[in-house]
Parts: sequence; C-alpha cells; structure tokens
Amino acid sequence: MKEDFEGRTALVTGAASGIGFAIAKLFAAMGANVVMVDRNETTASEAKTKIEQEISHAQILTAICDVSRENDVKRTVQTTLERFQTLDILVNNAGLMVFKPLEDHTLEDWNKVLSVDLLGAFLFIREAFRIMKPGSAIVNISSVHAVETTPRVAAYAAAKAALVSLTHSASIEGKPKGIRANCILPGAVDTPMLWNNPNIKDGLEVINKSDVGKPEEIASVVAFLASPRASFVQGAAVSVDGGRLSHL
Repeated sequence: MKEDFEGRTALVTGAASGIGFAIAKLFAAMGANVVMVDRNETTASEAKTKIEQEISHAQILTAICDVSRENDVKRTVQTTLERFQTLDILVNNAGLMVFKPLEDHTLEDWNKVLSVDLLGAFLFIREAFRIMKPGSAIVNISSVHAVETTPRVAAYAAAKAALVSLTHSASIEGKPKGIRANCILPGAVDTPMLWNNPNIKDGLEVINKSDVGKPEEIASVVAFLASPRASFVQGAAVSVDGGRLSHL
C-alpha cells in the first residue's frame, strides 16, 4: 500500500492531535508529502517534530490556518502548491463541538460550529476542485452523530449530517473531474475530544470500553479511501464505530 502514496501530497486539517495526527502520521509513513493544517502554531510544530522523530524520511509542511476563514484556506492551498507542486489527497478533519441544551444554543454557537465543521470543509473542497488532477481523493471526517445523536450537541450533529450531504454533492460533481469524495463516520475514539465531552463526564452518555476505537483505526480507513485501491468507492459514508451505531 505504501506505493500508493509515494510522491503524492496529502493535506490534513486538524492535524496536530487526535484523529488528524494519526492520519498525518500514517500518510507520512507511507511516503506521502504531508501538509499538517492546524490553528495552533505551537501544537502543529510539536506534532510535526513527533512524526519526524519516528519517520526519518517524512516530508511535512505545517500550515497555520483557521479553516473557517476563506483567505486562510486559499493561502494554505497556495502554500501547498508552492512546496509540493500538487495536491492529491484532502482530508477534512477539523471540527469542534458546543455542549448545551437546544434551548440554550445561541446563533453564535451555531455559526461557530458550522463555520468549522461544515463550511471549512466546503472551502477546502472548493479550492481542491480547482487544482486537483484526475485520480485525486477527498475524505471528510463526519461522525456517527450524523445518523444517531445524543442530547446537547444539536449544532454538531446537524453540521456532521450536512457534511455527509456535502460529500455526496462533491462525489457527484467530482466524478467528471476524476476526483473521488467519500466520508467516514467515526464513533467513540480515544482522543481528548472524547474524554473532555461534558456528556461523558457527567454520565449523560455512557461509553463502554469495547466501543472506543483508536485514532489509528480511523486513519487506516482514510488511507484506504484515499488510495487507488478504492477507485470504485465514490460518495460513500462509512461507519467506523466498532458497531456502536447498532445499539445507540
């Protein structure tokens, strides 16, 4: 599978920690040029160093970017082209959550979540469509919340459901361009985002250990969907949740 990525360029948003870090590390290990996109310069730099310490041949560029800002996204894509001359794989992973009862959600809460979890993906997809060559791939990281959700995360669940729909649209419009677009619906994954979830901390949502996956398990599915081995997979929404959806 390593030969599928050597010389190709993968851009991963929210790459400094959790699932995004695991995805960036796996692409680097398989020989891809990797653009690690994150808002925080310090954590992005530390994440880059961690990967380079383990993978001597890693070719990594960090890009400080607020995915909700159009100019940041354009600059990041342009910087990618200047460094690596191509963008072959786009992984929209950046996301955030707001935890409040529905009646307490504000318009600001909704705008905050939608601007990152949905519109950030749109901005990168739009720019990618303008420069990607046939054989390229887009993988969006949605969530099982797009299908089955829990209390106090209305904006997040709606954004992730809309991301699935955006993936379908991108797959339809990307097909004539030779660009594949698919998405993954992770379940509970062992990341700070999971364990800092107020619903879990106060017992409103109970997570069984058997339902918790590793970031690397999500990354491996991303790598498959981004590879030529998934050439006939287009517009799919793949649940990677250890079977958790079946009993939500």
